[in-house]
Amino acid sequence: MVLTAPGRPLEPAELPDPVPGPGELLVRVAACGICRTDLHIVDGELHEPKLPLVPGHQIVGSVAGTERRVGVPWLGRACGECRYCRSERENLCDRPVFTGYTRDGGYAEMAVADESYVLDLPARFGDAEAAPLLCAGLIGYRSLRLAGDGERLGLYGFGAAAHIVCQVARAEGRRVFAFTRPGDAAAQGLARELGADWAGGSSEPAPDELDAAIIFAPAGELVPAALRASAKGATVVCAGIHMSDIPAFPYELLWNERSVCSVANLTRRDGEEFMEVAGRIPLRTEVTVYPLEAANEALDDLRSGRLTGAGVLSCT
Repeated sequence: MVLTAPGRPLEPAELPDPVPGPGELLVRVAACGICRTDLHIVDGELHEPKLPLVPGHQIVGSVAGTERRVGVPWLGRACGECRYCRSERENLCDRPVFTGYTRDGGYAEMAVADESYVLDLPARFGDAEAAPLLCAGLIGYRSLRLAGDGERLGLYGFGAAAHIVCQVARAEGRRVFAFTRPGDAAAQGLARELGADWAGGSSEPAPDELDAAIIFAPAGELVPAALRASAKGATVVCAGIHMSDIPAFPYELLWNERSVCSVANLTRRDGEEFMEVAGRIPLRTEVTVYPLEAANEALDDLRSGRLTGAGVLSCT
């Protein structure tokens, strides 16, 4: 499924099998997760994608000619030479390659990946169930680490990433408060089922002061809302790659050593640590599976808020 221009539906296409270069693997794609970042690319909110482009960066598949199962995440390669790479911050690399953005991704039957950037996946997850781990899980895990170790955690937007982070936070002994679109009973029910202490609309007041909040929804107006709900010294983490403008807010919301930060991409260390956690704790992913040719339908379900949990394309 190919993006030929931003703002246009993906088009089915028959393409030659990609050819791996030195240090690369040819991967037979079994499943690929649907991510809000894919929406931002398709809708033209992220600029300068490779065109034409095969989107998708939550790839689960097998290395061609072997039974080795691998996961291919968003960070497809870092340069290894810039000051960020040299200081173990490859997520901020000056010359990165991103799967499904600057190189073709996994909305396809075959993909190419750098062998040094693929991840081994916990064996207990099926292909479709493992796909959301590769961005929703990874970015959520990095966001959780940046949020600190406070007891009371707010999650704004309860979709693919939040439903995974909720389970990790509960396994760590935290209390989770889930904020959804107003009236989203399905997401609120899933949050409670996965262990959230409370779930309600984003316009509702928090039942307790938050030690930290992670904002997964791409809505800038949630930043002052999360600050308003936060205790002294709290951190508000903006986990998306794109967000609408943050409105002006009074300094008193930030005072008392509250802070706001963003999350950018991931590192291989994030991936290795999170896959160990995912394989160890009682973590499950809630997925809706679509056939590859229904990618536009899946993206539209995500765009409109009809999707609960994570969407995954079956690419076999």
